[in-house]
Amino acid sequence: MNKVGCYSFLAEPFHCDFSGRLFMGHLGNHMLNAADFHSTDRGFGMKYLMTINRSWVLSRLAIEMDEMPQQYTKFNVETWVESAMRYFTSRNFAVVGEDGKTYGFGRSIWAMIDTESRQPTDILAIHDGAINQWIEKDKECPIDKGGRVKMSDNAQLVRTIDTYYNDVDINGHINSVKYIEHVLDLWTLDWYRTHQVKRFEIAYVAEAHAGDQLSFYQEQTGEMEYCVRIVRTDGTECCRSKVVFK
Repeated sequence: MNKVGCYSFLAEPFHCDFSGRLFMGHLGNHMLNAADFHSTDRGFGMKYLMTINRSWVLSRLAIEMDEMPQQYTKFNVETWVESAMRYFTSRNFAVVGEDGKTYGFGRSIWAMIDTESRQPTDILAIHDGAINQWIEKDKECPIDKGGRVKMSDNAQLVRTIDTYYNDVDINGHINSVKYIEHVLDLWTLDWYRTHQVKRFEIAYVAEAHAGDQLSFYQEQTGEMEYCVRIVRTDGTECCRSKVVFK
């Protein structure tokens, strides 16, 4: 079995926006599915982890795209583990068309938690550190790793939303991709008629659950660059995001 996994997907028409191109949120879902397929095939995926009260949780995700696949386009998501430490592992992605065209790349950081205590747990304890044998350091992922999304106190409250059943994932908290969708909804349809998302970053800090209200604070931090802070009902910051348009 190769260290790099390659999984086929289709830009289904109902997963595409008004321009006929794949939604960023659905691309994020495809990346997370590819990550699960890859880890499951190699013995450290969610299917096994749930039997020992463990689960992967996404800590950071950065996606940088030159172009989004058009509807009905078949494409592959390649994924590989770049590094693994006790509490965090980094996983990369490449989005490649069946014709070899590269659409873009992704970088992610994952933690493993105990599903009962909700606390981080030792990744290297799983099958005596079996993840180490799947590390691929030679495959290039040419996008920036990103870092902590920096925002000032000048960020403005632009929206507050409620959360419901469809926002919650298998871990019992608000789905990672739902945050992406909610952030990108802060801009109007007319904005997207003349702008495309070049790069999307999100760093997760704390969990939110069904019934929590999420408040979105937005700040423009550069030309075509915006940062968003998401805060749950009790005032705890859940995550920060950076969106770069072109």
